[in-house]
Amino acid sequence: MKLYHGSNMIVQRPELIVQNRFLDFGFGFYTTTNKMQAVSFANKVIKRRKNGKPIVNIYDFDEKKASENLQVLKFDFANEAWLDFVSMNRAGEYKSKQYDIIIGAVADDDIYRIFALYTEGLLTKEQTLENLKIKNLYDQVVFTTDKALKYLIFRGTIGEVE
Repeated sequence: MKLYHGSNMIVQRPELIVQNRFLDFGFGFYTTTNKMQAVSFANKVIKRRKNGKPIVNIYDFDEKKASENLQVLKFDFANEAWLDFVSMNRAGEYKSKQYDIIIGAVADDDIYRIFALYTEGLLTKEQTLENLKIKNLYDQVVFTTDKALKYLIFRGTIGEVE
């Protein structure tokens, strides 16, 4: 499987870097199978950090081999378990089983409003999931351990994307 990581630099050897905010799947190195999502993220990194140029790093990943050797959590679609997991991570409250790799839909800017209404208690879980069904949800593959990062093989970049 081909994965992309949007950044402001070339990342030949991904590392786990402490983050200053709570993300969908918690701490980790975030990738996606969607090239345009990675381009969008690279541009957001540039705006946030105010340095570098948008770069999309490309990796090969053998999901089958990783699944045989690592603890992998996979959400095939945005269901109740996914919503609970993302909610707990975004609130910094997830304390259950740790996984090496987590795969599932990304709660990106397009669905953030729906997600915010849910976390504020203005939408029920059922209403939230119903609203998510009509959205085009992209995926994310998150590597949360150094052991998992060894399954990423750097293949190059798409430099200076806009």
